[in-house]
Amino acid sequence: MHIAPLSPDDPSELGGYELLGRIGQGGMGQVYLGESPGGEPAAVKVIKPSVVDYETRLRFAQEVEILKTVWGARIAALLDADPEADPPWLATEYVEGLDLSRHVGGHGPLDALLTASLGATLAEALATVHKQGLLHRDLKPANVLLGPNGPKVIDFGLAVFAESSVSLTAANTVVGTPSCMPPEQANGEKPLTPAVDVYALGAVLLFAASGHPPYRADNIHLLFHQVVDPATTPDLSGAPKELAPLLTAMLAHRPQDRPALDDVVRQCRALIEAQGLKVAQARRRLTNYTAAPAHVLDDLLAVDRPAAPGSTARTRARTPDASAGAPPDGQEPGGFRPTHREPEVPAPPMPPPQVRPPTDPRLSFARVDTPAPPPADRAAGSTTADQRPAGEAAAEPDGTRPPARPAGRGSAGSSAQRRSLRHSAQARITAHRLREAYAASTPF
Repeated sequence: MHIAPLSPDDPSELGGYELLGRIGQGGMGQVYLGESPGGEPAAVKVIKPSVVDYETRLRFAQEVEILKTVWGARIAALLDADPEADPPWLATEYVEGLDLSRHVGGHGPLDALLTASLGATLAEALATVHKQGLLHRDLKPANVLLGPNGPKVIDFGLAVFAESSVSLTAANTVVGTPSCMPPEQANGEKPLTPAVDVYALGAVLLFAASGHPPYRADNIHLLFHQVVDPATTPDLSGAPKELAPLLTAMLAHRPQDRPALDDVVRQCRALIEAQGLKVAQARRRLTNYTAAPAHVLDDLLAVDRPAAPGSTARTRARTPDASAGAPPDGQEPGGFRPTHREPEVPAPPMPPPQVRPPTDPRLSFARVDTPAPPPADRAAGSTTADQRPAGEAAAEPDGTRPPARPAGRGSAGSSAQRRSLRHSAQARITAHRLREAYAASTPF
């Protein structure tokens, strides 16, 4: 995912976070990749000065208060915020990986097993949110980040307390994403119930498995009509037949006809176990297939350093992403040009990995529109451990193998390109790669 450099008008620091680049933007604000003084990466959301008024600050303060109350292993955590600042800002956990919309657009839909694993993970995450008295209200593929430790849910800007009658939404105004919105929300009914998130999760899983939402139309008015019309059934074309009963139930027109989230988890588990796998095995397969280890942070954090005596300084280089083709005019993937030199220093001792994690310049959380890579063949070949392509995980204990990574998601570099661990963020990235290399060669 593209990370755009800062513009001359962008701040270089906000709330103690050093801003490194732009990772998203919208009508209300801008999202930056930031770094705390201790080296913790963060997604820093800032409201545009041109739209800051009393109601905007009130909405933003409500979002901050909601983020303070929501927690969970699959929820991107709030790190810090100041809704009274000028401009108002908040910082959340930065998740390295594509969102579900970008991943499916670039690499095609997930198979039934991976979709069931995604469903069990997200249903459990939403159940945790509901236990805290909250509804997400805007779950969609772009709000599901596929990080190196599994999927995470973001953007609780529309979340409300389930029992609260207080709302900052104007009368007769519907807020949300129509393609994933249940009929009662589209009709403006109140109060909403946890069934709205069950419907939205069904729409997300349908998109993951088929590449399209439940309803499609040329204009927003026709789309709303399809959503609220009980005679118009969701389009499940392209979805695996074993998922059809669950998706049909989750996308039921009436809220009372949809299953509870605990039942969604149970049915997803049944689909996984029917293929002879445990849920944990399916989760590892999903993460192995969707996670995209990134190295763009190395470039953003790089600084000019004097060459050590007797050493030969040289311009840092990367092997370009095979799916992206040769970068034009000497430009590196992701839009960065090498403008500095660094001394080569010996890397710390490490065991030789059997599989080197691929590199991918596309990062997560970004909403900056960039062309998605073409779909790639996901079929896994039958090879020995020594013949496995880079990025393919080791076989499970039952002898099966996770799906291969799509072709062209990255290529390995030489050991001469290893850099010194001069920064805590780089140290974490290197440690993460070592763990992946170890995990790829270990049957667990």
